[in-house]
Amino acid sequence: MKNKTWAAWLAFVGGPFGLHRFYLYGRDDWLAWLLPVPTALGLYGIERIQDYGLDDRLSWVLVPLLGFTMSACALNAIIYALAKPEDWNRRFNPGHDEQSPAGQTRWSTIFAIIASLLIGTTVLMSSIVYSFQRYFETQIEEARKLAE
Repeated sequence: MKNKTWAAWLAFVGGPFGLHRFYLYGRDDWLAWLLPVPTALGLYGIERIQDYGLDDRLSWVLVPLLGFTMSACALNAIIYALAKPEDWNRRFNPGHDEQSPAGQTRWSTIFAIIASLLIGTTVLMSSIVYSFQRYFETQIEEARKLAE
């Protein structure tokens, strides 16, 4: 039986690597195999920042991929955690009782929601701010060059 709390924590912690999708849908889920790609590209963007500095334009595109992937997985964790027990069991535990304990909300499920809200929002906003800040700084530098 697929546990709602376990799925929410997997989506929050291991979501960028597709762990929650493997847990819920198995090894044949193509999205689970695709999720590590933007995660790896985002991590490569962070590595580029360390190697080439903050002015590396490719990192402005790559870093938000990691942020968006992490935020989407945090949102997925929230959706899983807020699912009604009947809906959860009907969808992920067919053939079992709709009031099965696997779909029940516990305190650890609530903590998964809180962590997902806090970290997911912070990561999303940070990645957006990073890209826009770098972009606008270069625009100001180019405008200064034109004004001279």
